[in-house]
Amino acid sequence: MDRQYFKSHTMCWGTLGTVRPFSGFHPQRDVIQIREAVQKKDAATLVRILTNRNSAQRQDIAKIYKETTQQELIAGMKRVLSGDLEALMLELMMPPLQHEAYRLHQAMAGLGTDEETLLEILCTRSSEKLRGISAAYQEMYKKDLEKEAKGETSGDFAELIVALMNKEDVSGFVQKDIESLSASLDEKKAQAAPWIDILTSRDSNHLNKVFMGMELESGQMVIPALEKRFSGDIHLGLSVLVECIQNPEVYLAKRLTGMKAAVVHGIMVSHSEEDLLGIRVAFLKLTGTSLYTTLQKNFKGYHLEALLAICRSED
Repeated sequence: MDRQYFKSHTMCWGTLGTVRPFSGFHPQRDVIQIREAVQKKDAATLVRILTNRNSAQRQDIAKIYKETTQQELIAGMKRVLSGDLEALMLELMMPPLQHEAYRLHQAMAGLGTDEETLLEILCTRSSEKLRGISAAYQEMYKKDLEKEAKGETSGDFAELIVALMNKEDVSGFVQKDIESLSASLDEKKAQAAPWIDILTSRDSNHLNKVFMGMELESGQMVIPALEKRFSGDIHLGLSVLVECIQNPEVYLAKRLTGMKAAVVHGIMVSHSEEDLLGIRVAFLKLTGTSLYTTLQKNFKGYHLEALLAICRSED
């Protein structure tokens, strides 16, 4: 980890991100070192530099590298790196919207669909951010994200996915929404439509009041109530959405507990400049062990060094 990282008086300490702009950033100097690292196949230098620069700085490095060498930095990195380390570092080099688009594409690639990753991104991102991700997806893959996602899903779950992609804040009355959702659970066959409509068209403050009201009236928490009345993908979708409305950082921390490399990469890179500090706090409360220590128990080598640099410090 570069010691200079902590010396800047201009860093964004008001954010909950762990990766912040590097003090005294000199992209030309970084490019010289990276060129030498690529030639010598020196993975340590690539990890040291690129994990200690924020996304915008990495893009500057990639631009100057191409102007200087007439080659793409990504191609050079692929000659040096392999396995999980390569996957992590390539994700780190993607601009944020492209990275989210890439993760969604990977979730729908091949046989089967990774519903949990779809839900993670769609449930934790604002409508404005999702529009940017959709535009990036169109540019990268020449396909419409909404059509792709709808084609990979079916039934109520497909309706939920489409509604999440078109989220909007519409004013509503707490008591009326409580009555609508409670009534949908009292039907002979529970109705997903009111849940999809209300949960994707109200802000989180409103919805948390709705959940509290439902719990006070029924004496039962919302997620167990959903588990009793819904099954399959729509149960998963509504439960994840409720968790993200209540506390997205806790949900993301729960995702990390499995320590699957692809999930760890996706969440840590996606949230490294936004709220990874908050996720770290939630992880510690959830597991009793810090994220930093847990990473050390599950990964090794330069891959571990890169993850620890993104995580940044012990809690």
